[in-house]
Amino acid sequence: MKDYIEERAIEIGKYIVHYHSTVRQTAKQFGVSKSTVHKDVTQRLEKINPSLAKEARVILDINKSERHIRGGMATKEKYKHLMDAAVKHC
Repeated sequence: MKDYIEERAIEIGKYIVHYHSTVRQTAKQFGVSKSTVHKDVTQRLEKINPSLAKEARVILDINKSERHIRGGMATKEKYKHLMDAAVKHC
């Protein structure tokens, strides 16, 4: 594995643990795809730094279990905003 990939995997793991960030937030921060973040944490980091990989995996599992709640809240906010705009126009 190339050095820069190992360094990125470590930095991604540290970022997820420090900020409790989602895969999507992390991917945006590092300018990589969600698939790359997931692979870095679940496969590459496991070989490089197993303890950091385990910590990051706990955060990702929590985020995964809560994603339906965040999605519902985002949809609620979207439609609340649309309804508020519609009321102003009446």
